[in-house]
Amino acid sequence: MRFITVRLRRLAAFALLFLLLAAGGLSAKAAGAEAVFWSGKRSLPIYCVERDDNKIAISFDCAWGTEHTDAILKALSDAKVRATFFTVQFWAEKYPAYLKKIDEAGHEIGTHSATHSYMSRLSETEIRAELKSSSEAISSVTGKQVTLFRPPYGDYDDLLIDTANAMGLYPIQWDVDSLDWKDLSAADIAARVVARVKSGSVILCHNNGLHTAEALPILFDTLRAKGYDFVPIGELIYRENYTIDNAGKQIAENKA
Repeated sequence: MRFITVRLRRLAAFALLFLLLAAGGLSAKAAGAEAVFWSGKRSLPIYCVERDDNKIAISFDCAWGTEHTDAILKALSDAKVRATFFTVQFWAEKYPAYLKKIDEAGHEIGTHSATHSYMSRLSETEIRAELKSSSEAISSVTGKQVTLFRPPYGDYDDLLIDTANAMGLYPIQWDVDSLDWKDLSAADIAARVVARVKSGSVILCHNNGLHTAEALPILFDTLRAKGYDFVPIGELIYRENYTIDNAGKQIAENKA
């Protein structure tokens, strides 16, 4: 009898798992695992781009402070590298002079949301409001249309990606994380990035990382010596006629 009871419990558990998967997906992260199991094809942001020309992009998320931003801008200027900055609305409104400085230095600016919330928890109406107001806050300073969006915390679901795309915004993740927010040393940041970059990579950094500015010259010199060329994300991605594979790699249709 005990064997039958245990067997029934297992069957019930598998049945529940199947129902959850069929309903649209079950995240194992909530149980302490990193894998996410999904039923069917997901809507994905762009993590990297399939390219054979060694073009790569470096990006900076702007949400807190500006203490190290001038040093980062100087390092970019010295190396003649154009980057992409993703700014939260409250950051853009608090530091419009920095927003203008970033734009005038030739860098690209995308939205990082209005409130830096977990946007997978929002309704479509709330998502649209966040993306619209944050994009307008940037455009009001730069006079340029915003076409790129990075979800806060790298958190997203199908609704967020589909809504951003419908609003003309390309959702952008990354495939190389500098972990500069952990206050790693400049050498460690550079070593981590250099070891992971490949053609078409998107590098994640932050505008207020403690040692980010120190790491940049090392990064730029080392990666250029390897033949890599830095461009803003908007020049790295394909704007039309592309697919995104199940790893988030954007592929031109003629290469798919």
